[in-house]
Amino acid sequence: MTQFKHACNRRMLRFLGRIFVSAQTQRSLNPAAVHRCFCSAAYPCLAVKPIMEPKLYRPPPEVRGMTSLDKDAFTQTITVPALRVPIGVLNKVVKSLKKSSIQRPGVPRVVQDKEQSSDFRLVLLDPRRVSAPSSFSETEAEALRSFSVSEELHYYELKLTYDNLKSEEVLEAVLPQGQDVTSAFSRVGHIAHMNLRDHQLQYKNLIGQVIMDKNPGVTCVVNKTNIIDSTYRNFKMEVLAGEENMVAKVKENGVTYEFDFSRVYWNPRLSTEHQRVVQLVKRGDTVFDVFAGVGPFAIPAARLGASILANDLNPESYRWLQHNCKLNKVESKVRAFNLDGRAFIRGPLKQELPALMRGTSAVHVVMNLPALALDFLDAFRGLLHHQEPPCDENLPTVHCYGFSKDDDPDTDVVERASRSLGFPLKNRCSVHFVRNVAPNKDMMCVRFTLPKDVLFGSDAEESEPIEEPASKRQKCEETTNAT
Repeated sequence: MTQFKHACNRRMLRFLGRIFVSAQTQRSLNPAAVHRCFCSAAYPCLAVKPIMEPKLYRPPPEVRGMTSLDKDAFTQTITVPALRVPIGVLNKVVKSLKKSSIQRPGVPRVVQDKEQSSDFRLVLLDPRRVSAPSSFSETEAEALRSFSVSEELHYYELKLTYDNLKSEEVLEAVLPQGQDVTSAFSRVGHIAHMNLRDHQLQYKNLIGQVIMDKNPGVTCVVNKTNIIDSTYRNFKMEVLAGEENMVAKVKENGVTYEFDFSRVYWNPRLSTEHQRVVQLVKRGDTVFDVFAGVGPFAIPAARLGASILANDLNPESYRWLQHNCKLNKVESKVRAFNLDGRAFIRGPLKQELPALMRGTSAVHVVMNLPALALDFLDAFRGLLHHQEPPCDENLPTVHCYGFSKDDDPDTDVVERASRSLGFPLKNRCSVHFVRNVAPNKDMMCVRFTLPKDVLFGSDAEESEPIEEPASKRQKCEETTNAT
């Protein structure tokens, strides 16, 4: 029943994802205008002054279509309401008016009284919330009365600059109206990486500069191309702004990793999944990580006291895997290999497995290459067919990842895994939903005990092996997601 419920939820997410693009077009509507229409209909006596609200969060219209960032062009002066507050109760009033006071990046909520009185200060208010003394909530009005502060509104000329705007506000002002605007990116150390769409490419350098300006610690912004055409599936990247330093340092679940982001695969959205699987590993267990990358499964499992055999075909991933093992002081627990996944299964894994199966500690096989991993399961067919099965088999647990575009992704990945193994896994496995990669694409993990009949059966029929990676050009596996 629970799996059925999860499947229904995922289908709903797919449906919402499909209508998301349509919903995005609504962003061109002026939210201030919508707000005013709603308010005037419900409370006609509380009209907002039209001179203030349209400008407060809207940069000047002259910046529309800008491709080279001119920060000065965003400067404007607006009028905002304010309360004149005695210094003696200033802190208490500011605390009481948290919801009504102005909140903009770099804009103070308290300024000098325009009459230059040293005994008073002006508390700036948000004109979207406060247009008249009656706009204050009952709680706020009571607080003002208790502090003997007059509810009479004063008006203050406030200078807003580029620094006072949020990244999405700048980009919405610059890019053509009616087109999708994104300020979403994934952060890897000092690097922000984006997946810009075609209509945004004309503004790519401006977008990169805005993202870097508005996110402290980001010193490099890159855009991933839409095609994976390198041998090891690392995306080609274009630097949009900042330094061309691709060596990132990140911390995930208490573990530090360093790597060249332009030459290896790293996905910051998989930290929860890494932790979920690693928590299944106990001290003394053995983990075979077939597509290890720079070590997000292998290294934390080694820190828990497991023995690790970690493999990756990419020489750069292999090099950084070794580096990260030393960085986290687990090099004695991890044996690293630079092999094709199939060669790793039929080589080091095959050699170690018989002795491990006679032991009592658990054996895990992690196969996190969702584009191809399910096809690699056939490497286990007849892997130990020349050997005598031990009396008490300690069969390995496999965690195999796959993408699915099917309306029933759970059934889809189980059927594909079964075909590759040559053994029915229905009712003999569990399926975990990892994440929605795109509106019509899910990442799943199928977990099962490797069947004895598969390991010790006769050789599988010869079939063309799936090379790692596929040589054909593949589309980017992800679309842009907000962080």
